Amino acid sequence: MINIDREYVTAAFLEYTDRFDSSDNKIILKREHTFRVADNCDYIARELGLDKDDVNLAWLLGMLHDIGRFEQVKRYGTFVDAKSVDHAKLGSQLLFKEGLMELFLPGSEETLLKGDTFNDLSVINVAISNHNTFKIEEGLRQREEMFCKIIRDADKIDIFKVIYETPLQQIYGYDEEYIKKAAITDEVKEQFLERHTILRAIKKTPADNYISFIAFAFELEFECSRELTKEQGYLKKMFDFKWENEDTAKFFELAKEMIKP
Repeated sequence: MINIDREYVTAAFLEYTDRFDSSDNKIILKREHTFRVADNCDYIARELGLDKDDVNLAWLLGMLHDIGRFEQVKRYGTFVDAKSVDHAKLGSQLLFKEGLMELFLPGSEETLLKGDTFNDLSVINVAISNHNTFKIEEGLRQREEMFCKIIRDADKIDIFKVIYETPLQQIYGYDEEYIKKAAITDEVKEQFLERHTILRAIKKTPADNYISFIAFAFELEFECSRELTKEQGYLKKMFDFKWENEDTAKFFELAKEMIKP
């Protein structure tokens, strides 16, 4: 069991992210997102009845899950993994191969050098590596899988807020009128109707991307996650966007009936 000092980790996170351009909206967004995801992790872990140490571990996952985003923005100027790098794999590399974990958990480097096959550091590594994947990898230990599910739910819940509150033209790089007229491709519709998340490779339009974020709701793992989503209300608000493409508008009406946000 590793000792997690929340005040120390928070200070270390702020110190690390201060190394990046604080005037960049992407950096600001990810800092704020990180704290909210950590709070969501804390909530889910408590609702699951985990003990204090595991609640702290869940919270730590929230603080570290997107650590690769900051370097991604610095190197590539984008959050789009397909146009840059897989931010989860980059985060794992920074933390566990380039020594960044030592900033957050002093003494962790010595533990890693021992080559233990299973400890809470390996749980962190597995959970961060899996937080953005289409599916959680198979063959994980039960403990690893549980924390993967916690961070994935916590992240999805806050993404609803981020997508609702961030102007779509800022997210997608198109003007608002172009976005409003966007169609949803048939393959994306088919996958949504199958009630699961959408493969990145088939998304082609802003409407494809927008409906794919809504599809996250299908794969929330825990009942408490679904309750928190309803309580926060951002998933429901995502349906307020006014689509000028008639076919797209109709599909979003159908989607709302399916999701029942």
